[in-house]
Amino acid sequence: MTSGWMNLGQQFKLNAKKYPDKVSVKDSHRRFTYPQTNRRVNQLANGLISLGLSKGDKVAVLLENSIEIVEVFLATAKTGLVIVPINFRLAAGDIEYIVNNSDAGAMIVHDPFADTVDAIKDRLGNISADHYFVVGEDRSDYRPYESFIQSFADSEPLADVKPEDPWILIYTSGTTGKPKGVVRSHASHIAFYLINAVDFGFNEHDVCLNVMPLCHINSTFFTFTFTYIGASVYIHPAISFKAGEILKIVEREKITFISLIPTHYNLILNAPDSAKQRDVSSIRKLLCSSAPVRKDMKLAIMDFFQEVELYEAYGSTEAGIVTILKPEDQLRKLGSIGFESLGTDFVKILDEDGKQVGIGEVGELYSRGPMLFDEYYKLPEKTAAAFQQGWFSAGDMARKDKEGFYEIVDRKDNMIITGGEHVYPSEVEEVVGSHECVFDCACIGLPDDKWGEKVVAVVCKKSADEAGSVDDQTIIDCCQDKLAGFKRPKEVIFIDPDDMPRTPTGKILHRKLREKYRKPGKTKSK
Repeated sequence: MTSGWMNLGQQFKLNAKKYPDKVSVKDSHRRFTYPQTNRRVNQLANGLISLGLSKGDKVAVLLENSIEIVEVFLATAKTGLVIVPINFRLAAGDIEYIVNNSDAGAMIVHDPFADTVDAIKDRLGNISADHYFVVGEDRSDYRPYESFIQSFADSEPLADVKPEDPWILIYTSGTTGKPKGVVRSHASHIAFYLINAVDFGFNEHDVCLNVMPLCHINSTFFTFTFTYIGASVYIHPAISFKAGEILKIVEREKITFISLIPTHYNLILNAPDSAKQRDVSSIRKLLCSSAPVRKDMKLAIMDFFQEVELYEAYGSTEAGIVTILKPEDQLRKLGSIGFESLGTDFVKILDEDGKQVGIGEVGELYSRGPMLFDEYYKLPEKTAAAFQQGWFSAGDMARKDKEGFYEIVDRKDNMIITGGEHVYPSEVEEVVGSHECVFDCACIGLPDDKWGEKVVAVVCKKSADEAGSVDDQTIIDCCQDKLAGFKRPKEVIFIDPDDMPRTPTGKILHRKLREKYRKPGKTKSK
């Protein structure tokens, strides 16, 4: 990536001239054109500089999806500051860890989250008292965001920002332990915007509906792909997901693209018929990402959204998008994650000795390319451990077929070893999840005196009238002719959908389930 490439902030400045009347970002009650947004962003950028913050300094944000968080991303891109987006669902202790670990020198908070921050302020030693800002209702000990930015000029900030400079310090969701700070450069995001505009066929006429939380890499990728190419983005709060409301927005705003996770699609597909009576014909493209998609769900998605181009992507916070399964292969290659995305170097699947496995054999997936992250912040040993001669692994197990299509088998850390046999939870979840009475499920391994570990299915039923009298044996029986004996669940635990532990993007936290049900005295619920 050469110095001639413009980062998001620089490109946004150009777009403000190129698209003087086009809406850049909107929500349920506000709509800003590219020039209007650019002026607000410049005011914020100049305000942050006035605090004494300089290139490379960190700005932590604890914000719900909003126009304001979009402005902070853009302002940091223009100034060389580094944004630290924090998941607003985290507990106070986790927020404290991220703010301190990142060395943030300022913090911008939505007013509903201010009480949580107040409880830890005295332990956030790097942020001075006048460097806290609040969006929304005024709060004591916080500077009001809106009045702050309005007090500064809207001239372009003077900053020498290079493509290789860090821009985002985003913390992993911690599926396997303590969150790690992933340092991503402007260049890695420029690569994403340009590559995916080509891979997905986006253009300046598109309207993206952003539902995913902007503390997650998926949203930072796709939201800003559209502002980079001069399209429009509708920002929807991520704090709740109501299928009927989403479909209403699609109809009203003529949305052309949405990136959703399987949980979201599941909610749409199982919504009441009255909620689904909306015109969704404006949708050109849909993306499934962030978690594996069951085959039956994919077929149902394509049936509901008629004549839509459905994509599935595999990637990670660290690697960006690695592979894409394109619309023409969806039915022919159900279960696949597709080929390498444009610009991604050859994907390798290696065994435990670092040797490439054969066609159809399972190994750990490694990739490299221009979307790759720089490092784990302050963790040189973990950075080194994640790479093998420049190739990165997110810890996912995969196989490759004769045509070159990849399939994710499961996360390495979720693998169950029962009686010496390896069981990948996703294979069991595919079968159990296809049962007509099952809303969602997860498969975990729990200690067993005889086999070392036993396969346990954690199941969420559909509503009572749909689920009928489904019980443990019903679930076990549905696996009878579809799974080998050692892969079939030996126990079934029924829980409410709200009790299924997830990351902000809907990935099921198998680790949390294992921790919960390994505790002494736990009994299976019916």
